[in-house]
Amino acid sequence: MTIRTALIEDVAPFARALQQYIEVSGSGVECIGIYHTAEDALRRLPKNPPHVAIVDINLPGMSGIELVARLRELCPQILSLILTTYEDTIPIFNALKAGACGYLLKRAPAEEIVAAIVQAHNGGSPMSPQIARKVVGFFHRQPIADGLEALTERERAVLQLLAEGAMYKEIAGKLSISIDTVRTHIRKVYEKLHVHSRTEAVLKYLAMPTGGAREIS
Repeated sequence: MTIRTALIEDVAPFARALQQYIEVSGSGVECIGIYHTAEDALRRLPKNPPHVAIVDINLPGMSGIELVARLRELCPQILSLILTTYEDTIPIFNALKAGACGYLLKRAPAEEIVAAIVQAHNGGSPMSPQIARKVVGFFHRQPIADGLEALTERERAVLQLLAEGAMYKEIAGKLSISIDTVRTHIRKVYEKLHVHSRTEAVLKYLAMPTGGAREIS
């Protein structure tokens, strides 16, 4: 069976090189198209769905992570595999929570990327070794839910906005509170979650099954 694959990648030379490798790899993988924006992919993929979509995170306009979430809603049969330069923990968790079945770094050899496509199609969750170590390392730390139950509704709202990438000024505007009040809420969030940085707090939030959003009105 041929595995139909689409590339969502705005760096044209990289996309063409990967497409050419796929075509000559003899792996049973076929590239049915290259899309340089998430918006274009979102318009066209539902009409001609691939088995696997290879998605970059840093795209012009809509991000690759948002695209993964939208494809999961519109075309749940499409498997989304992240292929990016980002190896920070927050993008990794955001992508996996959005519905990505795997996460690869662009510096991976082309044969590893093609093997990951096959693995994803066969039910696997391929990850570059560096990414797998980060994921495993995070879950070896203290219990994820520790302290989350102690957060107030407003503190959870602040934490959710932090996870969405909002700055203090944006949080203040969205919640109709002062920046000083935002800082106070964040300090209390850190204390209750036993963390010392925005990244650690957001990771606890992202690791929850529903990202904590269910608790916020």
